[in-house]
Amino acid sequence: MAAFAESTPCWVDVSLPDLEAGKRFYGELFGWTFSETSDTTAGRGAEAFREGRRVAGLVAKKDGRMPTTWGVYFATADIVGLSRRITAAGGTLVRGPLALGRSASIAQAADPAGTVFGIRQAGDDPGFERTGLPGSFCWTELYTRDKARVDPFYESVLGFRGTDLPGAAIDFRMWSPPGAEPGEAGAIGGRSVITDAFPAELPGHFLCYFSVADCDETAATAVRLGGRVTAPPFGIPHGRMSVLVDNQGASFAVLSGAADPVGPKGGAGAEAGPEPE
Repeated sequence: MAAFAESTPCWVDVSLPDLEAGKRFYGELFGWTFSETSDTTAGRGAEAFREGRRVAGLVAKKDGRMPTTWGVYFATADIVGLSRRITAAGGTLVRGPLALGRSASIAQAADPAGTVFGIRQAGDDPGFERTGLPGSFCWTELYTRDKARVDPFYESVLGFRGTDLPGAAIDFRMWSPPGAEPGEAGAIGGRSVITDAFPAELPGHFLCYFSVADCDETAATAVRLGGRVTAPPFGIPHGRMSVLVDNQGASFAVLSGAADPVGPKGGAGAEAGPEPE
């Protein structure tokens, strides 16, 4: 499988206090199977698979003070150069760049408003082997309180081409990767503004979406497995979505009924979001 295009989402992982409990939850929720738990330079973790194809990672938290959260990684062909551009543009390097043997190099950074995201340079391992299909990643959205600083940051550092959602009642910007035509057809994510409809203590964050066959059934299953629903299933132009929290506190979204596996699949800044941990 070829490496992902520059600045496109190429991987997601979740940091959890209990790795085995995470396997049980997501294994039943998404039909995932897992590699053997192993220790690497990035920490103790396991890879998740759907129908034999790699879809995500589960990582054990090294420190209980670290957030329990899903994180997204954007592809780059030059992780060192991108890391320098991030700091020059007012961002911060949180970790790395860190080589994961021959498979990849990763780093975690924070934008000028403090929201953490990942960057990843492929080696032998390009990242996702399945996207846009049930049980796999399909979309990501940044929720921020400071669009004035983060919009130019991502559009200069990652080369995103931003398009404001036309005619929307909410403030939402679609992101297309470098070289792609701006607009809905080529969008790989988006930016929404945290409004007064969200809890005052909710920090900026990336919300990762996973495609599912049935949004309502998935939400009910998450509750049965000890998770919570923070945005009950509702219809959007691209299908039906819900925002969930797993049984350890990590927020994520699910989407069913999307017409195709690429393009904007999120809630376009739906006025309900994940509760803070």
